[in-house]
Amino acid sequence: MPKLSRRSKILIFGIVFIALVFVGGLFFPVPQPEVHLSANYGGHSPEPFYKLGPIYITNTLIAAWLGILVLIGLFYFATRKMRLVPKGLQNFAETIIEIFLNFVEGVAGRENGRRFFPIVATIFLYVLINAWMGLLPFFNVIGEAHTGTSDTLFYKLFGMGQYNGPIIEVPLFRAANTDINVPLTLALVSFLSVEYWGITSLGIRHYISKFLRFGGILKGVVQLIKGRVKEALSAILFGIIDAFVGALELLSEFVRIISFTFRLFGNMTAGEILLLMMAFVIPWIVPVVFYGLETFFGVIQAFIFAGLTLVFATMAVTAHESEH
Repeated sequence: MPKLSRRSKILIFGIVFIALVFVGGLFFPVPQPEVHLSANYGGHSPEPFYKLGPIYITNTLIAAWLGILVLIGLFYFATRKMRLVPKGLQNFAETIIEIFLNFVEGVAGRENGRRFFPIVATIFLYVLINAWMGLLPFFNVIGEAHTGTSDTLFYKLFGMGQYNGPIIEVPLFRAANTDINVPLTLALVSFLSVEYWGITSLGIRHYISKFLRFGGILKGVVQLIKGRVKEALSAILFGIIDAFVGALELLSEFVRIISFTFRLFGNMTAGEILLLMMAFVIPWIVPVVFYGLETFFGVIQAFIFAGLTLVFATMAVTAHESEH
């Protein structure tokens, strides 16, 4: 069979591209996106797809459950028939675990690293799988629909009026990371884990002393009772500063919940809106580039969330006198 020349390949690619544009525009028009970041059930807020008594089963909750099932299934089939010399899915799973375990032990040390690894790795994999699943083609396009009209870019360009057909009103699947409840839950898991590791490593009394630093003030009061006014004033002054720093550290422990939540929620929601807008403004081919970027950003966000949890856990188990 003769090989095609470079010009022929370019011509074939151009014909296929134009065909995809017209076929996609005629049969799969992209409705004008509507984005609402509000508490009501519309736009990009989670919609209740099913009600089970007083519990609302939202589309983001369904996606979160699906992510859990994917992770369970992945590692179940990877470890179902363990071999001494791994291959296939077992080799893939062991490679991921080994790389991440080496990273965790490199930061926290061997002993603490193995304590932190289950939580940190689970957070990383769960955030990552939710981010990547949100890019699948059946997300946001399958669900409850109604027949209606909508402006589309393709129809406007070719003077075809408005799109008249089924419009998805409540999608069955929506990326779990775009529901603020999921990042908040992960942030609470991270916060409680860090506090637990700190208390069990240092003891509750020593751990709390990292935040309630009143020793300098008490020392100054004792010096004042003894009549050493100059030393007492100096100790009290530095004690107040030390107590203020401890209060700031205590506040930062709780602020961390907010920062973790909105960092993940904001980035994931912005990414989904970006894909939605690009699919409307520059449909069919160009959005593939942005899908690639979102695939990369999903890894980055998962790594940041898990990495910060690891760093804060390492700091929590370090004695106050040894912190740098």
